[in-house]
Amino acid sequence: MRAAVWPAVSVRNLRARVKTRGRFGDALLYGLCALACVLTVVVLVAIAYEVVKGARLSISTFGLGFVGHTVWKPNPPFNALGAAVFLFGTAVTSAMALLIAAPVGIAIGLYLALLAPGRVRSVVGPLVEMLAAIPSVILGLWGILVLGPYLNRHVEPWLHGKLGFIPLFGDVPTTGANVFTAGLILSIMVVPVIASISRDLFLTVPRELEEGALALGATRWETVRGVVLPSTASGVAAACFLGLGRALGEAIAVAQVIGSGNVISRSLFSTGDTLASRIALQFPGAETKLHTSSLFYLAVILLVIGLVTNLIAQWISRRFDYQVAVVR
Repeated sequence: MRAAVWPAVSVRNLRARVKTRGRFGDALLYGLCALACVLTVVVLVAIAYEVVKGARLSISTFGLGFVGHTVWKPNPPFNALGAAVFLFGTAVTSAMALLIAAPVGIAIGLYLALLAPGRVRSVVGPLVEMLAAIPSVILGLWGILVLGPYLNRHVEPWLHGKLGFIPLFGDVPTTGANVFTAGLILSIMVVPVIASISRDLFLTVPRELEEGALALGATRWETVRGVVLPSTASGVAAACFLGLGRALGEAIAVAQVIGSGNVISRSLFSTGDTLASRIALQFPGAETKLHTSSLFYLAVILLVIGLVTNLIAQWISRRFDYQVAVVR
């Protein structure tokens, strides 16, 4: 049988159609991605504009001195408002959460990616991710009913007895509703974020690098320290800062267990408050326009802290990437 011969014109037309469709698909994909980026920027700018607009009265009344004032008396005739106590509480609880959650989350990620058997990995991995899906109000209730009383009866007295000479565990009556409990609740919320991202990062390390290090006589720990962690350092740092952002912005769970104190104390066993929890608790019942504007001012400070945290995370990631490239 004679083979079918396609006319040159038909083949040329077919190629032109395919090329046109490809260009149209590329243009459509580019347009959708660009639109998504523009919408993200627009939403962020709109949020920042509304928050700053709401804080205008407080900014004009207190100025930058609002950041350093420790008094919070919104009721007339006082109208004395300041963010220092809430800044301190936010910094302490978030730092405590990151100090606990970072090593625990990275260790979980290493275990799931490199050490756990397949069956264990398939069970433990989803459980860790499910921990991140628990609503914050549920964790707050658990902190009130279970964690707080347990810490009050067992952990806090023991820490005070053994480490009472350190101001962090100084002579403050323990109630279970304090900065220490809030920091632990935040660490529970941050661990799954760091663990899941770290596990995915460790799984991207080429298997040949690990096997080569082991073949040269390196132990498992030396392989992790010399191959796995340097290869994923920038991603792990970004994961830790993402967890820090989660801790900085948490409101409901912290408000339930921190005790709502208005004094800066060196002890973790004292009550406190954070920027997010104060906004969540008092915004619905704000009594004056200045009170409402001051709560917006707290939100502006929280936005600035989030922006600075993201910039630091990007700087650390680029620095780690540069160092790894130089070593290679």
